Amino acid sequence: MINYKEHLIQSGTTINQGLLQLDKLAKDAILFVVDKDDKLIGALTDGDVRRGLINGVSIQSPINDIIQTSPRYIQKGERDINKVVKFREDNFRIIPVVDRDHRVVNVINFRELRSYLPLDAVIMAGGRGQRLAPLTNTVPKPLLKVGGAPIIEHNLNRLLLFGIDDFWISVNYLGNQIEDFFGDGADRSVNIKYVTEDKPLGTIGSVSNIDNFQHDYVLIINSDILTNLDYEHFFIEFLKQDADLAVVTIPYNVNVPYAVLETNDFGAVTNFKEKPTYTYYSNGGIYLLKRSILALIPKGEFFNATDLMQALIAGGGKVFSYPMIGYWLDIGSPEDYKRAQSDIEHIKF
Repeated sequence: MINYKEHLIQSGTTINQGLLQLDKLAKDAILFVVDKDDKLIGALTDGDVRRGLINGVSIQSPINDIIQTSPRYIQKGERDINKVVKFREDNFRIIPVVDRDHRVVNVINFRELRSYLPLDAVIMAGGRGQRLAPLTNTVPKPLLKVGGAPIIEHNLNRLLLFGIDDFWISVNYLGNQIEDFFGDGADRSVNIKYVTEDKPLGTIGSVSNIDNFQHDYVLIINSDILTNLDYEHFFIEFLKQDADLAVVTIPYNVNVPYAVLETNDFGAVTNFKEKPTYTYYSNGGIYLLKRSILALIPKGEFFNATDLMQALIAGGGKVFSYPMIGYWLDIGSPEDYKRAQSDIEHIKF
C-alpha cells in the first residue's frame, strides 16, 4: 500500500518534477497539490500535463499553470456514506481526504479499499483468555496466530479494508505486547491509541475512559473474533434504522425432533407444529453506536455491552439487530482455535 503522502506535491513545483512523481505512482498516477500547510489546492494527472504541453506550456513551468483547481474530495468524518459509495461506483479510484481546515490527511484508493467509513474503532483486547491456557500463559489471546497472523491483526486489517483509520485498543493482560506489536499505527498510515484497564471493566466498560473520539459513530469489536463482516453494509443499515446502537447477531437454529403443541392459558391445545425449527439470535460481539450514548457507560465500573443495551431499551432508545451474513467465529476455546486454523484457508475476505 502506497503511503498517501506520495500522492501529495507542493504548490509551485515544476511540471518536470510532477512528471517524475507521477511516473513513480504508475497505475495510481494522480497527485494532489497542496500549500505549505498541506491545504488542498488542486489535482494533477498525466492528462493535465499532456494537454499543457500541447498548449505550449514549458516543462519547467510551475504545475499551478495546468492543475485541476476543483478536485473531488471527502471530508474526514463525512456522514453521507452515499457520497463515498457514489465516488466508488463512478470509478473515481483515488480521492483525497481533508480535515475541517481543508488539509489533506489521507488519500484513499478504491483499488485497495472497499469504503471509507466515518468511524472510530475500538478493539477490546484486555481479556485473560484462560480457556486457551497454556497458550495464553505468556502471550495475550489477541496475539495468538491464526494462519500466520495474530487474531487481532486479522481484525485490524479487515477494518482497514473499509477505510477506518482511527483506532483504540483496550488492553489489560500482557497489554504491553499488543502495544509493542502495533505501536502508534504510523507504519500502516493509521492512528492507534490505547486505553488500559487497571482492573477488569467488562466487555465495554473501558470505553468510558476515551473522551477524544474523532467521529460521531463508534464501532466496538471483541479482539478474539474472526469474521469477514461487510462493515459498510452494517453501517448503512445502522443509519437506515436510525438506531442508537446496532449489534451483529448470529443466527442459532434449534431443531425440535417432536411435534410441539401450542396451548392457551387453560391447557387447551390450539395448534401444533411438526418437528419445528426455531431461530434465535445470539450476541456477535460487534457493536456500532452513536458516540453520544457512551455517556451511559459509568466511568471506572464493570459494565458489559449487554448492560448498555438494557439501559438504552429501558430509556426508550433503539437497539437494532443486524443478522450476520458471512463468516463469524468467536475464538474462545481450544476447539474454536483449532477450527479457526482450518477455516482461515477458506474464508473469502
